Amino acid sequence: MAKPVSIEVWNPNGKYRVVSTKSMPGTRWINLLIEQDCRLEICTEKKTILSVEDIIALIGDKCDGVIGQLTEDWGETLFAALSKAGGKAFSNMAVGYNNVDVNAANKYGVAVGNTPGVLTETTAELAASLSLAAARRIVEADGFMRAGLYDGWLPHLFVGNLLKGQTVGVIGAGRIGSAYARMMVEGFKMNLIYFDLYQSTRLEKFVTAYGQFLKANGEQPVTWKRASSMSEVLQEADVISLHPVLDKTTYHLINKESLATMKKEAILINCSRGPVVDEVALVEHLKQNPMFRVGLDVFEDEPYMKPGLGEMKNAIVVPHIASASKWTREGMATLAALNVLGKIKGYPVWHDPNRVDPFLNENAPPPAASPSIVNAKALGLPVSKL
Repeated sequence: MAKPVSIEVWNPNGKYRVVSTKSMPGTRWINLLIEQDCRLEICTEKKTILSVEDIIALIGDKCDGVIGQLTEDWGETLFAALSKAGGKAFSNMAVGYNNVDVNAANKYGVAVGNTPGVLTETTAELAASLSLAAARRIVEADGFMRAGLYDGWLPHLFVGNLLKGQTVGVIGAGRIGSAYARMMVEGFKMNLIYFDLYQSTRLEKFVTAYGQFLKANGEQPVTWKRASSMSEVLQEADVISLHPVLDKTTYHLINKESLATMKKEAILINCSRGPVVDEVALVEHLKQNPMFRVGLDVFEDEPYMKPGLGEMKNAIVVPHIASASKWTREGMATLAALNVLGKIKGYPVWHDPNRVDPFLNENAPPPAASPSIVNAKALGLPVSKL
């Protein structure tokens, strides 16, 4: 028998029982559920990551839907338990769902939600922040100052890289990669080289137009180039930001061989998926190339780092906070709640999961739809015509 798990209950007499495995930012998501006759139970266990057994205890004998986190193992065992309890909906509070066995969800008829469309600018901003922090050695300098080591200005103290006129490389020019590229091009007047399987016409037009603006004002115009391969980006760029999907073609995209092709003073940023980078190879490269710098928000074996990474002064490491702006995290909570609510209520699936502004408008009721269900087609769910 599963050990009881501590919870906080909202609207105890609600008709539908919804469980959230974590407290989430904001209160709108809570209000949207209880206004639709849901009894909401929020796990209050002081554990960062809940076990499968913990979540089974939360699901119990009757549960209509669960809001979960990307740190949880949603596979056959949990979907079987949720289905047995009468549940038909699960949503990650995340755009990614590598932690979810979608085939198992399909087997038990459980809709799987995620939260795209709300993380683009926030994630791009963190990638840009890491780029600047690495280029100007801000974290190193901050630690130096706090340690009381500063005793006066010196010509060589924490000399870093100027971004203006350098080349920013983007691997994966989707929504986040393109947003990052625009920030770096317009903010720091960097030239762009990018690789994507699909041409990013809007991004190219943006850089072209900005280049024309600079030229008209007597400045050096920025340029863009679409690379024919990922290796071309790695070889030519001064700052490289990774924004690919994680699959067999991008697993360990950054490895000993590819690192060796990069510039000795290049800056590498990863806010995408941890396994895109071979961390063991990266640590060795950082040791051998002290002016090579890296900014990481994700890790190969998260939440752990490979040995030695945390000791490298030329590495900036942050704990998966790319989406951690107040607006974005509250929006993610809202979308996850509405994914579950929509399935419980029998609503259709929203026609475009990347256009979610109507769900985030706090001055109007959200559309009667689930914002994003990744297995909607497999389950034969109707799509909203709104």
